Amino acid sequence: MQEGQVGKVGELLAIIGVAGETVDSGQSVVGSEKPRPEAIPAKEPATTHHPLPTPHDLGFISPVVAKIAAEHGVNLSQVQGTGMNGRITKNDVLAFVESGKKTIDHGPQTVVSRPSPVVTPVAGDQLIKHTTMRKSIAQHMVESKHTSPHVLTVMEADMSRVSKHRAANKAAFERDGVNLTFTAYFMMAIVAGLKAFPQTNASWTDEGLLVHKSINLGMAVSLGEDGLIVPVIKDADNLSLLAMARSVNDLATRSRNKKLQPDDVKGGTFTLTNHGVSGSLFAFPVINQPQAGILGVGAMQKRVVVIPAKDGTNEDVIAIRPMVYMSFVFDHRILDGASADWFLAKVKETLENWS
Repeated sequence: MQEGQVGKVGELLAIIGVAGETVDSGQSVVGSEKPRPEAIPAKEPATTHHPLPTPHDLGFISPVVAKIAAEHGVNLSQVQGTGMNGRITKNDVLAFVESGKKTIDHGPQTVVSRPSPVVTPVAGDQLIKHTTMRKSIAQHMVESKHTSPHVLTVMEADMSRVSKHRAANKAAFERDGVNLTFTAYFMMAIVAGLKAFPQTNASWTDEGLLVHKSINLGMAVSLGEDGLIVPVIKDADNLSLLAMARSVNDLATRSRNKKLQPDDVKGGTFTLTNHGVSGSLFAFPVINQPQAGILGVGAMQKRVVVIPAKDGTNEDVIAIRPMVYMSFVFDHRILDGASADWFLAKVKETLENWS
């Protein structure tokens, strides 16, 4: 190449040798040492869903060319290079984009999917076919997790006052044919919380937050190995403790006897699940869509707690109290941490100050 002449990318400029060394047609040095292969720069990670062909297919692709192709979704295998040895240049890609041909690439797209893991049975394994109820539960649980950002907050409540009230009134309720369970108290406390913070008794819509006028409480009832079902107590805010306990008894009995009517499981605006009946202390329940949250109640246990000093004294007291953990899972689109805690604190306050 002569001095002042414009060289093309990749064109041989000069060969450095020793005096008297023989040079062939201008492409390689004649000698005992073999020419080293040209290093191929590493390709930048593609930011497009269309997989770019490898440098082996297209030759050297400069970082600038790769970036422009990625930004415009251009498949470089469809671009005719005009550079040396057919190399694709920046102008080649820009010309291709301006021609409007970038849309002709209909190659495979990257799809994010979560296929079920393939399980290969081995000798001795047993396949138990899914029941209709189990399939329905699975579908609803997966849909709920995909719909709502689930967040958990936990508080514990001192059930001393509730326990004393239940012990004092259990016999009277039995004379009316009602079994006074702790579930009825939790339901009444939830009603108090929903009344104090109505946004917890709501559903998310694209247009806005739909706050429900009625308080319809669902209660999860275990059916053993068959799964669970959630019957609904309608207009729970209009019920006394006796009426609430009677409704709890009725729906639980008809659930286990498979005598619920379709309307019994519709219209819930909030749900209680008492996972403590099987000994569980904590849980992370799944929201029953399209509700704003679900309250899980753990097993009641007597624990040593510190009772803060009262009446201006500095003498705290250590006592044994029947305590229960309450796990509130809420839809973070509807409630924030503070508003969720306000609701749960009201439930706690209602239980601890029962009279």
